[in-house]
Amino acid sequence: MKKRIHKVLAEHGYGSRRGIEELIRQNKVEVNGEIAKIGQLVSEKDSFKIDGKKIVLSSKGLKETRVLMYNKKVGEVSTRNDPENRRTVFDNLPRLNSGRWISVGRLDLNTSGLMLFTNNGELANKLMHPSSVIEREYVARIHGLVTSKIVQNLVDGVRLEDGLARFTDVQEGRKGKTNQWFAMVIMEGRTREVRRLWESQNLEVSRLKRVRYGDLFLPANLQQGAYKELSKSEVKVIEHL
Repeated sequence: MKKRIHKVLAEHGYGSRRGIEELIRQNKVEVNGEIAKIGQLVSEKDSFKIDGKKIVLSSKGLKETRVLMYNKKVGEVSTRNDPENRRTVFDNLPRLNSGRWISVGRLDLNTSGLMLFTNNGELANKLMHPSSVIEREYVARIHGLVTSKIVQNLVDGVRLEDGLARFTDVQEGRKGKTNQWFAMVIMEGRTREVRRLWESQNLEVSRLKRVRYGDLFLPANLQQGAYKELSKSEVKVIEHL
């Protein structure tokens, strides 16, 4: 039985549906020696290449869903490859016998903290999709004076260049002479959204770290640049979010 190409490749752990569609748009996916098309119908028996590398699909599909929690360092790139040859988060992940690790969203170069990776493209797509309504919690050091009116603006919502954005919760933390720490929760993962919200109030984010994704908290003992694999029972909880 034939299925759409992005669904087949996601089921076998070669990316999220959205990520595979982007690869197809960039002409990086081939089927039976021809450049793949968006929405193309394929089966596991077809011949596939991604980025010029041949991949083999098992007729049994993905053997086991695996999920990693990773503590990203500032300065690491969240993409798989970097044209400037900077270190990427994928450099520190364990090898897979088949498929590849798929990041559940990204963090920008200067943001640290919790990232999730899975070998299951369908799960990655579910965790990233806006309809899942999953909380992301960050802590940030804000340079400048933050008034109660500014906090209320950020909770009520601010119109950014790509639409309305808001924090669902903002909590004050320790305060210094020229800066203050805040914890905040956001329900989506648009590019630099947390930073852009604060910048809309003429404030600077001098440090930013993600500490929670859904019910998963960054472990206090997980060093930067290190990962922890979730147990089978923990993976089942995530699959049913």
